[in-house]
Amino acid sequence: MDIRRLTDRLGGLAFGGDYNPEQWDAEVWKQDDELMRRARVNLATVGVFSWALMEPEEGRHDFDWLDAHLDRLHAAGVAVDLATPTASPPPWFTLAHPDALPVGPDGARLTHGSRDTYCLAAPAYRRAARRIAGALAARYGDHPALALWHVHNEYVTLCFCDHAAAAFRVWLRARHGSLDALNEAWGTNFWSQRYTSWEQILPPRKSQWHRNPGQALDYNRFWSDETLAAYREQRDAIRAHSDRPVTTNLMLPGYQNLDLWAFGREVDLVSVNHYPDAPGVDAAAHAAFDADRARSFAGGAPWLLMESGTNTVYAGGRVLAKDPGDILRHSLGHIARGSEGALFFQWRQSRAGAETWHSAMVPHAGPDSRTFREVTAAGEAVARLGELAGSTVRAEVAVLHDSDAWWAMQVDGLPSSELDYIAPLRRAHRALWDAGPTIDFAHPEHDLSRYRVVLAPALFLLTDAGAENLRRYVADGGTLLVQHFGGIVDERLHARLGGYPAAPLREALGIRVEEHRPLRQDEEVTLSDGSTAGSWSESLRTEGAEVLAAYTHGMLAGSPALTRHDFGSGHGLYLSTRLDDADYAALVRRLLAEAGVAPELPGLPPGVEAVTRHAPDGRGWHVLLNHLDEAVPLPRPAHDLLTDATVSRLPAGGCAVLRKL
Repeated sequence: MDIRRLTDRLGGLAFGGDYNPEQWDAEVWKQDDELMRRARVNLATVGVFSWALMEPEEGRHDFDWLDAHLDRLHAAGVAVDLATPTASPPPWFTLAHPDALPVGPDGARLTHGSRDTYCLAAPAYRRAARRIAGALAARYGDHPALALWHVHNEYVTLCFCDHAAAAFRVWLRARHGSLDALNEAWGTNFWSQRYTSWEQILPPRKSQWHRNPGQALDYNRFWSDETLAAYREQRDAIRAHSDRPVTTNLMLPGYQNLDLWAFGREVDLVSVNHYPDAPGVDAAAHAAFDADRARSFAGGAPWLLMESGTNTVYAGGRVLAKDPGDILRHSLGHIARGSEGALFFQWRQSRAGAETWHSAMVPHAGPDSRTFREVTAAGEAVARLGELAGSTVRAEVAVLHDSDAWWAMQVDGLPSSELDYIAPLRRAHRALWDAGPTIDFAHPEHDLSRYRVVLAPALFLLTDAGAENLRRYVADGGTLLVQHFGGIVDERLHARLGGYPAAPLREALGIRVEEHRPLRQDEEVTLSDGSTAGSWSESLRTEGAEVLAAYTHGMLAGSPALTRHDFGSGHGLYLSTRLDDADYAALVRRLLAEAGVAPELPGLPPGVEAVTRHAPDGRGWHVLLNHLDEAVPLPRPAHDLLTDATVSRLPAGGCAVLRKL
């Protein structure tokens, strides 16, 4: 479904957030109506955690209270993103169906008292979820307030119960076809693990030591597929009664065990949540990282920031307040990268419950507060950007992301506990973000021909098809940087024999890795080009590649650390260690310069973020965010949508949305 249906319904970009009127009384509802008008709220997410009110006992629905709120919001000019409440089953459900409570890998069954206490594979839960979704759709499918459907909330709960085990065995039969094929895939001849009947197979529960890695990887794949099936069931129950677009809010790895490429193909609109995990400019970089992934999972189409922390930064066990101006800067950071608006959790800060201290658009202090004044300023700014609706973002560089590779890095028994998946992706994205171009994420098997530079920072698992695709990308003129421990295993987690990485990729890189040599904790090495590295090293030899930097001490002294291979019309580079941040950033800048990739808007100093949105009719807009403490002159004067004036300077900490000349 075309996302323009949503923005046309709203009359521009979305602004608002989760609204939980059931927490408040009629006097507060009156205040909400007036404050939402003041803040230019045009979309409210309703019902996310309201199952106990919607269905006070099994099979009996009470929607009268919800009728009143949808009618009230519609009268106030606020459209509704109506959620199915299935992330938080009510107490009656868990009492009636204790077998639907989730079980951890240690075998302990959780009890009711939080949210997300359900097993997605439990038949009783699935029936109840379909029932409430269908009842909501039958009642509100054509309600004039309804603009969007919001299935569930942050699909996250993994379960290892007997229901999950039974569903896992069904999934395994479909994937492998026979026990012989499964035993081969999982390498069960090792440690006497060979299965002789399907009933012997269990989820990868807590065990004596290392769990079978193939089993663990397949369980992650299974659970992602099971989650997607649960989403489809609710979506289809809704579509039987309503033609409004349907989505679910994704939290992005590593919080959710989901193949987000697959979810991107199933939702009508990709929507995500974002909560920064560091203050200052690091928060802006994190916003860009998640926004670029969201757009990529949407296939480049516009998407929606469904939730963000209004005034919240989670950092090192502390909940920090955002810096002044961050509410607007972070919102525009997502809009710059293709979001069709900015929504928050939540509208009014709760006075009781588990998230009492979660920030909100209206804080405990009320509207006479810095937070609400900044929210109002952000709402006014977003309201001026309606002409951006439906425009898209283009990128010349990409970072490779594959859920299988992510899950593979979580198995037991890898040669170093410092090996990670998300951290290297964020580091590669940050190096590119600091350099100034716009960044996509791509799957190793995608068509990569539009990218001049591709970074593969964490590609431990790589399929034969992916390896061949990367070989072809380099041969056809691309620049590819593969980083250490890359292309080591196939999709079954079987080690590549004859040297790493996978043969087609070895050909493109012109190297052969023979041995992994993790470094001692805190050990640093100096390379021949003066750069420093740590954490990891590898023994490799060149097979046509040029050595750009070599190790300088120990048994690897003189052997290659960083190589480059001219292959076909392109260049394949291999980095066998973890460069420190400054040297890694310098390498990335050098690759961009050699490939002719310039910052999105040349002429701006580092610290000024720039992204361009493009309309199908040729119009364009530069979104600029100044993360510096000083004003910056623009390359040339341009009309700013935020101020409706021609501007030539960007103030310290300021933002602008410039019509592209």
